[in-house]
Amino acid sequence: MLRTLQCVIRRDLLLAFRRRSDVLTAVFFFIIVVTLFPLGVGPEAALLRSMAPGILWVAALLASMLALGRLFALDYADGTLEQMLLSPEPLTIIVMGKVIAHWLVAGLPLVLLAPILAVQFDLPGNSILVLFYSLLIGTPVLSLIGAIGAALTLGVRGGGILVSLLVLPLYIPVLIFGAGAVGAEASGLGSAAHLLLLGGVLAGAAALSPWATAAALRISLE
Repeated sequence: MLRTLQCVIRRDLLLAFRRRSDVLTAVFFFIIVVTLFPLGVGPEAALLRSMAPGILWVAALLASMLALGRLFALDYADGTLEQMLLSPEPLTIIVMGKVIAHWLVAGLPLVLLAPILAVQFDLPGNSILVLFYSLLIGTPVLSLIGAIGAALTLGVRGGGILVSLLVLPLYIPVLIFGAGAVGAEASGLGSAAHLLLLGGVLAGAAALSPWATAAALRISLE
């Protein structure tokens, strides 16, 4: 199963790097959205510091959603997904490999860029570190939950809009805990509780999402 997981991750990463424009779209969207807010709000440092956690987290959430439509759509279009369902390997392992590859392509670059972009909001060093950890824990949850929505809307006309309607309500706890961790650290209350709650959400999503996604794929392909 580990070999299957590695093969799926390697395959999806190779396909993603062959379509670099799709990968860069989410990254540039994140950079542009985060950069425009200080220009529109103004140079008031206190206001920027108070707005920074929400802005960075919302931008990361929306940027990660841009790549959800490609999670299963291309394999569905060329028939590869049906072959994966017929393979003797557990479908949950295949789904997990595709979700990990999706996070490496669409989530990890946002995690690495966020501390750099946070400097323009005049965030202190401790808050930037908490922002990095919150995104590192939270963005995999976005990929895991988004995989369920992408599987449910597979092959449906206007699936991109339906995915947004399905997953955005489920993203709200992740957004609250992630942005709340940075805000609590900036206000001196400490971020440990928020990060632990975020870790609990990640553990639950990692345990349940592959099974739910595999079931949704079987339903969509019937």
